[in-house]
Amino acid sequence: MAARPKNGHQYLSVKDLEDVLDTCKLELTQIDEVWPNLYIGNVTIAQNRTALQKLADDSTHFDLNIYFRPAADFIHKALKQSDGKVLVHCIMGMSRSSTLVLAYLMLYHQLPLYNAIQEVIKKRAIYPNRNFLALLLDLDLQLNRKRRTCLLL
Repeated sequence: MAARPKNGHQYLSVKDLEDVLDTCKLELTQIDEVWPNLYIGNVTIAQNRTALQKLADDSTHFDLNIYFRPAADFIHKALKQSDGKVLVHCIMGMSRSSTLVLAYLMLYHQLPLYNAIQEVIKKRAIYPNRNFLALLLDLDLQLNRKRRTCLLL
């Protein structure tokens, strides 16, 4: 795994995140379980009704930044069901879908972005685009501030 940022700053940069993403040596496949019962896949698997019936209901309502919380809430609620499984997909299964999964891990499992990326790339090759990484960095900063504020109270 890549070391923590070498830029000497306390905060991560998009480049730091790209560096950790570059450490992933996995081949991109149609679908991978990246967290228990949480899958990232591409459009081919999302259009395969038989495969989907084995995994989860297909849901395609993403508009990333404003839907981090609703998507994370949806994933969390579905995974709480006794037989709950979720497939998060996009065309290639590596940028939009992985961004939403990372946001979920940050929001519901309190993983810092860096650690969330490290967890997912153990199971799937992902590469959120620079804009999505920047949005995730913003979320990471907000969550860090919130955690620090809670500790001070």
